[in-house]
Amino acid sequence: MQEEIVIIEKKLNELSQAFSVEEKRKELEAYDLQMSQDGFWDDPEKASQVQKERSQREQIVRNFDQMREQLGDAQTFCQMLEEDPSEELEKEVQTTLNVLKQKIEDMEFQRVLGGEMDRSGAIVSINSGAGGTESQDWAAMLLRMYLRWAELRGFSAAIIDALPGEAAGYKNVTITIDGEFAYGYLRSEAGIHRLVRISPFDSNARRHTSFASVMVMPQIEDDVDIEINESDLRIDTFRASGAGGQHVNTTDSAVRITHMPTNIVVSCQNERSQHKNKASAMKILKARLYEKQQEENEKTREQLQGEKRGIDFGSQIRSYVLHPYQMIKDHRTNFEMGNTQAVLDGQLEGFIRAFLLWKAGHGA
Repeated sequence: MQEEIVIIEKKLNELSQAFSVEEKRKELEAYDLQMSQDGFWDDPEKASQVQKERSQREQIVRNFDQMREQLGDAQTFCQMLEEDPSEELEKEVQTTLNVLKQKIEDMEFQRVLGGEMDRSGAIVSINSGAGGTESQDWAAMLLRMYLRWAELRGFSAAIIDALPGEAAGYKNVTITIDGEFAYGYLRSEAGIHRLVRISPFDSNARRHTSFASVMVMPQIEDDVDIEINESDLRIDTFRASGAGGQHVNTTDSAVRITHMPTNIVVSCQNERSQHKNKASAMKILKARLYEKQQEENEKTREQLQGEKRGIDFGSQIRSYVLHPYQMIKDHRTNFEMGNTQAVLDGQLEGFIRAFLLWKAGHGA
């Protein structure tokens, strides 16, 4: 146990240097001084940015301070164990060490999330592919998987646009997920997802293969400069509708925006207010234009959205096989899990970690 403590202390020291904890502690003092100056709040936009930067640094410093405190407790308990062995105290020390090791693993993992937008919330768009009703149902299953993942992490998520399938599922659906590093984590999901199962829609119980594509974009903050000219936009309004064609409301509150220079089309219909739907659609458009700008700056599409491929055989990033055996395998990292239900219930951490570590190893 003492050996474990020595290893943990060494890793904690290494991580503290990697995250520049002491430098961030000094930066917090500088931010506090800046925020106490007269006139600081006269510029709300600048003040908000300073608060955001301060909060990010404070979170890192607080995490390390908590880990240091827990390590100190473990060291004290170990000394007590040497003087007076106790099975109950030994279990308590081991529990503390296990918690510390998990926190250190999480911090080590965050080191690979150093992209410009990795801390941002995510916009996830799911589109059904080859397979008709089968693929539309598969899109609904993926939607549930990502909503469950967000729930498990304590993130908030909302459907902002959806086109239901004729019989089941969705032709396409877009959601926002708000939480720190949501985009950094979920960029692992961008690409084509393949499902193999006995079809619940086939009376002969035959095996079917379905495809759906997942696009992941960062939510763009107002301080990121993306120029959009109103004259380049065509804005259409229409009546929002739900499954079966039933109107959600009786006004043309849904909004579709076409950016004519790029032919990018986005829409939103989840709010009853046309104004709110337009604001959400503009948010998605801004994310799409940012992505395009990054591509033009010679950053690969795979880094932000995944490669643009046909939604069919030979292009999948991950296969979900539910019959004749049960296995989910990522074809980029070769990471696989046999507990398919757990993954479909949102337990994606293994795939996310494997992908990001793989990307880091490939210099992406």
